[in-house]
Amino acid sequence: MRVLLTGGAGFIGQHVHEQLVAEGHEVVVFDLRDGGRDVRDAEAVAAAVEGVGTVVHLAAKVGLGVDLNDIDDYVSHNSLGTAVLLKSMGRVRNLVYASSMVVYGEGRYDCDEHGQVAPGPRRVEDLQAGRFEPPCPYCGAFLRPGFVTEDARLDPRNAYAASKLNGEHLAAAWARETGGRVTALRFHNVYGPGMPRNTPYAGVAAIFRSALERGETPRVFEDGRQRRDFVHVRDVATAVTLAAQALPQQPAFTAYNVGSGTVTTIGEVATELCTAYDAPAPIVTGDYRLGDVRHITASSDCIKADLSWKPTYDLATGLTELVHGR
Repeated sequence: MRVLLTGGAGFIGQHVHEQLVAEGHEVVVFDLRDGGRDVRDAEAVAAAVEGVGTVVHLAAKVGLGVDLNDIDDYVSHNSLGTAVLLKSMGRVRNLVYASSMVVYGEGRYDCDEHGQVAPGPRRVEDLQAGRFEPPCPYCGAFLRPGFVTEDARLDPRNAYAASKLNGEHLAAAWARETGGRVTALRFHNVYGPGMPRNTPYAGVAAIFRSALERGETPRVFEDGRQRRDFVHVRDVATAVTLAAQALPQQPAFTAYNVGSGTVTTIGEVATELCTAYDAPAPIVTGDYRLGDVRHITASSDCIKADLSWKPTYDLATGLTELVHGR
């Protein structure tokens, strides 16, 4: 299989490149870091697509997207970039699209009385008072966080999230109109070797590591009990490779969650890293960001069942490897 890999020089892209080559595939890397080639350049993309059978689209502006001054930049790089790529793909009918768990917004919540519910926006007065758990929107009762499945309501809550979901919609429209096949992979918090100091993929893991390397104690927002899923970049690369290989047998559009399946709190990540660096315990600040979600973890049962994928790294081993460079 000859594959065009956009974003192939990036953090995740380098591992995907390595995995695809190890599986015997020919890879054409297209990356802004590699000769300044941009997916918004239709002529350059069309030339790169020539002769390939599958496109893996990782190139994107990543981040939290909390500053509206960047909203046009996210739309330009992610939405427009995906549109130009799709328009330039010619006869290529197979696409793996790198999406994100941020398309869900908050995760799944259940109320003992009202069943599965969607909590409303977080309120400043609650956060200031240290009430970090979202209440039931109907009765105000405590909610139990759970695992999001791919058929959950999508609720992007910042510019980055909106642009990634827009990319899914554009790719699905392309598949319907061309007879193509798209698999969108909703990555969770990706970490591992080669992770840049400021990467938003792993978010707090990168921030905490940078603090420790400066000799500072990591500072944890809220009460540190926010639930996340951290998945190793090599497991992500395997998921991408399996998805690319399976495309000819897939429906027109499929979305898969890609996570470790292990619930980890932000405080636990900070503690694991402090242990690995032999540093003092993290500081839990009670500070907050209004645009943050409280809990987001998802079930990856579908990709396990359909593509026989399974994560192989636990967080403690992965973080130790990251710290010690193994």
